[in-house]
Amino acid sequence: MPSPKNSGTDLCSLELSEISARIQKKDLSPVEITKAYLERIERLNPLVNAFITVTAEAALEEAKAAEAEIARGAWRGPLHGVPLAVKDLVETARIPTTAASAVLKNYVPTEDAEIVKRLKAVGAVLLGKLNLHEFAYGGSGIIGHFGAAHNPWNTAHITGGSSSGSAAAVAAGLCAGAIGTDTAGSIRLPAACCGIAGLTPTYGLVSARGIIPLSWSMDHVGPMTRTAADAALLLQAIASYDAQDIGSRKFPPVYYPSALEEKTSSLRLGVPADFWRDLDSEVEHHAKQALSAVSKITAGTKEVDMPVETDFTVVRCEPFVYHQRYLPAHEADYQPETLRRIRAGADVTAAQYVEKHRDLLRLRRGSLRFFEEVDLIVTPSCPVLPPSFKELEAAPKDLRSKELMMLRNTRPFNVFGLPAISVPCGFSKSGLPIGLQITGAPGAEGVVLSLAHAYQRETDWHKKRPKVGN
Repeated sequence: MPSPKNSGTDLCSLELSEISARIQKKDLSPVEITKAYLERIERLNPLVNAFITVTAEAALEEAKAAEAEIARGAWRGPLHGVPLAVKDLVETARIPTTAASAVLKNYVPTEDAEIVKRLKAVGAVLLGKLNLHEFAYGGSGIIGHFGAAHNPWNTAHITGGSSSGSAAAVAAGLCAGAIGTDTAGSIRLPAACCGIAGLTPTYGLVSARGIIPLSWSMDHVGPMTRTAADAALLLQAIASYDAQDIGSRKFPPVYYPSALEEKTSSLRLGVPADFWRDLDSEVEHHAKQALSAVSKITAGTKEVDMPVETDFTVVRCEPFVYHQRYLPAHEADYQPETLRRIRAGADVTAAQYVEKHRDLLRLRRGSLRFFEEVDLIVTPSCPVLPPSFKELEAAPKDLRSKELMMLRNTRPFNVFGLPAISVPCGFSKSGLPIGLQITGAPGAEGVVLSLAHAYQRETDWHKKRPKVGN
């Protein structure tokens, strides 16, 4: 039984880095923390619907193995014995991988995705598979075979998508950290909506092999945690070149937990005006306060021009190509809106795709110019507060336009392939989270994390916890 200081609720409110340190010191056992999370999942998942599959039995076996290894001095690193969960389009051997769709309701992979192999290699405990917008094709998180995940801060509101369950699980204290994917903002948007940290790494830094794609050219894979410091620990375990992933790229090695401590006083911050327009008034208020705070711990800010690519040819075509393996035999198994979006790529010609893909590569090469006079770019993560389910369901024809508005500030950085993090920077009067986005040059995750961490040392937004189920 847990001691009074190790009650289940208290354990599940700890940050990943705190859990890691206590496990290493043998002040907390992997079995104890895993049981605490499993008990909390059983109690709260019916409220937030974050998990599609809970692997309780396997998680306890992994926790027991980790505890035995640590007891005999075979500590594998900061994630050893730490309970995590992954978005349910990350393939897991002998565990269903559904992509939140009836199309894949019976799909059980025979092999782990590369990212799961890396997490297992460092001794992490897998609690299960997390909910998402069906096939990751949406920013609201409200469409899926298993129902929508609900925002732990107010379950009448959405989490944002597509990594909806990942954000809800971390915010609600159902796991120490999670893996999400991001094609237009699917890590940072739900992180902002749920008051956690979500890091989208540079395109190709983290292997996407074994992950069901939305768009090969835009998909990023990254950590979702309570803090930037936690994200650094998780990124360290998963960021490595994968020769079998055609999108994988080699970058100079960085030890991200150490990069957190780099001084920020010389960093020059860019502020692109277009990303600060047409904001909800409460988002604007808190984001400007956050901008003022980070300007005081850096070399200051300057306005920069960052044009936004609005063409969707590549991201319309690639999902259509991928889903040919399931169409037309499984058309009836798709959610109608997902099927409509997939079919929207049918009219893209080969010439159009090739031309726009070449344009994408040129844009990514050209993105280096943004960092000639600044080191980081700072924007609000999402221009609006998380809508309610009632609001979105009242006007289903407007869903896509509302999603695009929510993704307005995140999608450009997927196009450029740049690393970006969202961290909480305030709450609306109604108690909904607001996020600040920090973006860096290709491969500059360490710099991005250092400013995010420095900001979190100056503020306490990341320490707040939702009262869901309490």
